[in-house]
Parts: sequence; C-alpha cells; structure tokens
Amino acid sequence: MKTQKKQVIEDKRTNRFPVLTVLSGLALGLFFQLPSVHAQEYAEPLPFGDFEHWTELQIKESWLIGGQTRTLYKIGGPWSSSNAHAKAMGVDKVSVSVVPEKRGNGFCCRMQSTLEVVSAVGIDFKALATGSIFTGTMLDVVGMKQSSDPNSAIDMGIAFTRRPTALVLDYKALINDATAVYAPAKPKVKEVDGRDKGHITLILQHRWEENGHVYAYRVGTAVKHICQSTDWKNDFRLPVVYGEAGRAYSALSTNRHKTHNSKGRMVWIEEVGFRKDVQPTHLIVQISAGFMPPFTGCPGNTVWVDNIRLAYNDSSLALEK
Repeated sequence: MKTQKKQVIEDKRTNRFPVLTVLSGLALGLFFQLPSVHAQEYAEPLPFGDFEHWTELQIKESWLIGGQTRTLYKIGGPWSSSNAHAKAMGVDKVSVSVVPEKRGNGFCCRMQSTLEVVSAVGIDFKALATGSIFTGTMLDVVGMKQSSDPNSAIDMGIAFTRRPTALVLDYKALINDATAVYAPAKPKVKEVDGRDKGHITLILQHRWEENGHVYAYRVGTAVKHICQSTDWKNDFRLPVVYGEAGRAYSALSTNRHKTHNSKGRMVWIEEVGFRKDVQPTHLIVQISAGFMPPFTGCPGNTVWVDNIRLAYNDSSLALEK
C-alpha cells in the first residue's frame, strides 16, 4: 500500500508540464513583480524551480551491499542533482542527498550532507555525499571513472542568452559546527581543517570551442555563502555582478566544471577572463549544502530551497535586444 507522501508526489507527477511548454513560458516572460523595494524589477520563475514536479525511480541495490530498493528522486527541466545511481564492477549503489519535502500546500527541495555507510564483505565503506542541485545534466548511471571524479559525470550549465539583475529564491539552512571530514568511500574517515557551509552560486558564461578545448569568458556572477542556520528567508535577492567584482568573490576557474565538447568528450570549462560586454551563452545555477571538494564536508548540514527565479529590469531587458 502506498504511503500518503508518495501518493502526493506521484499525483503531482501526473500534472507535470512538458519541458518545452515551461521553457516557452520562460521565454515569453511570465513576469512576477518583486517587493516594492525593487519595484522596477520583475522575476521570472526558472522551470521546475518551484519543486512541485518530481519523478521517482525505484532502484534495487546489489545483494552484495544489502539488496535494498532505494528511491531516487529527480527534479526535471533544466535541473539535476547529486542524487546518483552508481554501477562499479557490477555493483549497483544509490546515493540520495536531495529529496522533496512538504512546505505549506506544496513542496520544496531539501539538500543534506550525508555520511553514507555501505557494508560489503564485512567491511564498512564510508562516503560523504553533499546534497546539491544545479542547472545541467547528470549521467543516468555513474561508472567507475565518474565515481572517482564526480565532475566527469556532470555536463554543467544550460544554454542561456539573457542578462538577469539578480537571482531570487526562498531558502533556509541548518549549519552545524562539527568538524569537516574527508570520506571517499573507504573504511576510514579523515578529519580536515575548516568548517563547511552552504552556498548559492550563479555564473553567466560566454563559451566557445577551439581544438577540442571549451573556453569561456565570465560575464556575470552571484555568490552567497550560507554560514549559519536560519529560518526561511523568502524572496531573498542575490544581485548579479557583471564583469570582475574582486577575485575573492568571483575568481575564474579552469578545473571546476566540465562539459561535452563537439566531439562528445567531457572536458574542463576553461575560464580565461572577465567580459561584461559580451552576451552570455550559458547559465550555471548551483545550490548546495556544502562548498568543499568532492567527498569532503560536514555531515548534517542541510539547505532547503524553493521558488527559484531570475530578476530583470528595463535596462537589462534593453541590453538583450
């Protein structure tokens, strides 16, 4: 017999909007006015950024690690998450660090840093999974290569040519003071220096390809580190800074995100400079319960997010024409 929660989610699945319809709605400009303090701005919802339309996959893990059936949640539209179905040496393993959670009459998204323990051949293997959502595409099944290099499983970013003034969303957080750990699916867990924190990032890039390399100018950036616990902050506005805003805020990167080149190879996106005078070609939005490298973080840190939108004003709309 299905649980009530699962029925609610599955009922919502039957009413999912086709991706093309939602994207068309975004392009047509279904504007929502922000609070009066930003009266000249208008916010458009990012498709599926209200987290009301989830799908579920039931995946049976290998008998070697217990043979449980796990539920893998997917958001849809332009969004992927750190939830993963891994298959290495014939062993199926599911990692779930992003789930829907009830909020009012609907749902929000909960991301949690989790120390997963897998028992096999009498040994406990521990892996730190940081809950994260992002615009881009995650492999349906992660193999051995991607398990050791999670970036190679993610084609980061979506095609996008607009110039928003801000990222707007609702969020809350639980950030604890526990020591961060490094746990790369091995028996021992190593403590590391520093405290983990949640983060919200928006990056606008102008990309091009030469000789198989994918290069990019950084057009715009918005960054928020979530350093302490907080109740819901509704309509939180994170301004987009165009061009360079200080390297501590918007440092360039050559080994942070990957994408497929024209040959189908997964390569690093090599940012080579700041250019606020060029048109964006791609948008990266990433929200996470942690900001440390893969397999590193603070178990228990949790970030909730809902109603993700992009704000525009008359000046930004004029620049797009």
